[in-house]
Amino acid sequence: MIAVEARLAIDDLFADYGAHLDADRLEDWLELFVEDCVYQIVPRENAELGLPVTLMLCENKDMLRDRIVSLRQANEYSIHTDKHLISKVRIKGKAGDSYAVEANYAMYQADNEGNGSLYSFGTYVDEVVFTDDGPKFRAKTVIVDNWSIPHMLSTPI
Repeated sequence: MIAVEARLAIDDLFADYGAHLDADRLEDWLELFVEDCVYQIVPRENAELGLPVTLMLCENKDMLRDRIVSLRQANEYSIHTDKHLISKVRIKGKAGDSYAVEANYAMYQADNEGNGSLYSFGTYVDEVVFTDDGPKFRAKTVIVDNWSIPHMLSTPI
C-alpha cells in the first residue's frame, strides 16, 4: 500500500508540472526533475511496438536546460499560451526508491488572437523518486496519441 503522504506529494508534483508549463515558468519546471533524468516524447505507435524513435529526447537535466535556453534565446516560434489538463494520477507500483506513475493529459494552445485548439493528448508514463526536496521525475515519457502535432513541437508537453 502506498502511503497517503506519498500519493498527495506525487499528485502535487503533477499539478506543479502542468502549472509551471502553463505559466511559462520553464526554469521552475526544470526543478521538478533529478539531474540524471530522461524526458522523451514518443508517438503511441512507437511505444506500443517498442520502436526507439522519439519526437523529443533529453537524456539528462543538462539537455533540458539547453532546451530551455534555446526556447528563451534562439528559437522563434509563435507566441501562445498552454493549458494542461492532467487526469487523476495513478500510482502503478513501487520498486526500490521509485514509483511508477501514469496520468492522461490534454494540452490546449491559444494564440495571441484568442484562437484555441487541442494541441496534444496522450499519457504520461513516469518514474518518480523522492529527494530531500520532495518528489521529482527521474523519467518522464510523454506518449502522444496525436503524434502528428499540429504546430511546431518546441515546448515541453
